[in-house]
Amino acid sequence: MNQVVRARLRALVCGAGTALRRRAARQGLRRDAGMVTSEYAMGIVAAVAFAVVLYKVVTSGAVSAELQGIVKRALDARM
Repeated sequence: MNQVVRARLRALVCGAGTALRRRAARQGLRRDAGMVTSEYAMGIVAAVAFAVVLYKVVTSGAVSAELQGIVKRALDARM
């Protein structure tokens, strides 16, 4: 009895998967495999631009002075 139930479940599961794949193929659906080269290039350009902006902000006079002040206060702190 157990084997019969397992066989029927397996047939149902495999049959449903096959039907879904057939329907997707009929409708012309495809899975997205990931980014293409142009998307990688745009991602790299955006990351570099963000890094440049961040570098300019951190090395600016006001931010640099504030960071130095924070470090100095942290080193001078007494416990």
